[in-house]
Amino acid sequence: MDRATGVRKKRKWTERWRNKYRLVFMTDDTLEERFTFRLSRMNVFVALGTLAIVLIFLTTVLIAFTPLREYIPGYTNVGLTKRLYQLQLKTDSIEQSLAAKELFIDNIRNVIDGKDLSEDRPLTGDSVKRYTAVTIRRSAEDSLLRLEVENQNRYNLFRGETMEGSSQRKTPIGSVLFFSPLKGVVTNGFNPAVRHYGVDIVARQNEAVKSVLDGTVILANWTLETGYVIAVQHTRNMISLYKHNSAILKKTGDYVRAGEPIAIIGETGELITGPHLHLELWYDGTPVDPKEYINF
Repeated sequence: MDRATGVRKKRKWTERWRNKYRLVFMTDDTLEERFTFRLSRMNVFVALGTLAIVLIFLTTVLIAFTPLREYIPGYTNVGLTKRLYQLQLKTDSIEQSLAAKELFIDNIRNVIDGKDLSEDRPLTGDSVKRYTAVTIRRSAEDSLLRLEVENQNRYNLFRGETMEGSSQRKTPIGSVLFFSPLKGVVTNGFNPAVRHYGVDIVARQNEAVKSVLDGTVILANWTLETGYVIAVQHTRNMISLYKHNSAILKKTGDYVRAGEPIAIIGETGELITGPHLHLELWYDGTPVDPKEYINF
């Protein structure tokens, strides 16, 4: 009896899920039927479950593959890694540019101070580890070859100048950038009328006199009137003369760079009123006023 009652209750529960119900939509005024749906509890449960699964799937896809996940705690910005990489590249570029500018400023300071830029800089850091074990020995053949090449080009007035560069000698002197031989005060200007073909510059004692341009020393000698004199032949048919020096640092035939020390200021010679540098600048065989092209 109890078993039969349990079977009937079970059937009633399953039949309730399968019982058909009618969902009717009617107008409120006329009670006219508009839509009718035949439903069961099972159909409603299956439909709602399917809809919930679809909504969960769509929400997961929307969050995982769209920028909306940035607003969920724990997710990072999708473009953050790319921006960090770009910022790192910019930082490296800035550091390299800053190092190059610092090296340029150091070289300019060394040129102004008259230091020899050909000297090797001290090695630091990884450079020491890399080069301390390197040993270079000069062979006799290498020394003879170097000496032969230096002697061949020793008296070349336009060293390193190509055929294209030779045409630059016709360039106006106003387009040439001169290096100041020293910093001082001009006490006597250019005056060809009294045969004063240069300018007199007063500077500190023992100040180094530097070449105004690259060139070859064509005169390094002593004269009774002007004392120690040194003359440098430059490209574009220009010559610079430096008179009344106390000492000469170069000899005839030496090749000098712009800004390289070639003499020491002094007061040698009979035509002297005190320690100073007499600078002359000749262009195409004609003296020109150095003050128009050089800042002292």
